[in-house]
Amino acid sequence: MGSLPTPPADASAYPTGHSARVAARANAILSTSGLAPDYLQANLIVLPSRYAADFRLLCKRNPVPCPLLAESASVGSYSALKSWMDGVADDAVAKGIDIRTDAPRYMVYNNGTLTASHIADVSAHWDASDHVAFLIGCSYSFEAALARQGLTPRHTQLNRVVPMYRTRLPLSPAGVFTGATHVVSMRPYPRRAVAAVRAATRPFVAAHGEPVAWGWDAARELLRDGADVNAPDWGEPPVMADGVSPLVEGDEENVPVFWGCGVTPQEAVVRAGLEGTVLGHAPGHMIVLDVRDEDVFGKVVVEGRDVMLLLIDWGKQRDAEGKGFEKEIVGLENINFSHLCVRDESGLDASGPCLA
Repeated sequence: MGSLPTPPADASAYPTGHSARVAARANAILSTSGLAPDYLQANLIVLPSRYAADFRLLCKRNPVPCPLLAESASVGSYSALKSWMDGVADDAVAKGIDIRTDAPRYMVYNNGTLTASHIADVSAHWDASDHVAFLIGCSYSFEAALARQGLTPRHTQLNRVVPMYRTRLPLSPAGVFTGATHVVSMRPYPRRAVAAVRAATRPFVAAHGEPVAWGWDAARELLRDGADVNAPDWGEPPVMADGVSPLVEGDEENVPVFWGCGVTPQEAVVRAGLEGTVLGHAPGHMIVLDVRDEDVFGKVVVEGRDVMLLLIDWGKQRDAEGKGFEKEIVGLENINFSHLCVRDESGLDASGPCLA
């Protein structure tokens, strides 16, 4: 298991990306879970420039775990960024950023081996003549959207860090990056809420988007042989709502739901055995940007109609008004259930016009 991270800071004290970066630079915060709601958070990987082209290709070939948001504006630059986000100007990504100090904690790799873990500043390791930083989308970015739908992730409720796991799912190779596998993050939800979770996170394609897998059978297929959901490779072990008890396999009230994860590039670096010094964020300790979710994804609104269309597998009710139905769906109390359509198991409309 990876090193246990430190607990999140008081989220309300850091409402913007800039305030979170300033606090990280001052060593005043640790995990960024829940900080600066509605601002994008980013995973970090810093490579010798000779690997930069291969890494861009890796991101292009593996957009779910490696959605590229920005990179150093030039080789060696830690304070100017080039945006890869449509509609976001270079200077709007993170004004005044210092890549070397603005993540709360960092990892350092030398020749493919981890040599320093959870350090606060990598200025001494930065090569101004050769390093290129890449910022990768992070699933922390969609957690505010989940909360607005009454689906607040448990790790944020309990001030824990999301669990992350190695998988057996291979990455598409790119140049020197071969033999690596996906890393995933996990948030448990009741089985009946999974469709709503998928709907809420689907628009956030630059932050890994909707889940890649869910359910206990999927966990056995996705994770490495013998892997235990309660023993993640990074982050903190998942727990029940009591904040103490581990998850129990087969419990449909606590189904594991997995997303792509921006720790994947660090795993790819280790597998590739790159020469030289590579830097990355410590898992759970992101760089928070000045870019708002809506700047990239637009205004994300999940209506009751959209959610209902995703409940075919589970919802067998025919009550188009939602009477009794909405009360049974954990976490959907904030969704407007008026003017719904419901489909039956065949996918046919059972209550009036449905969206295609």
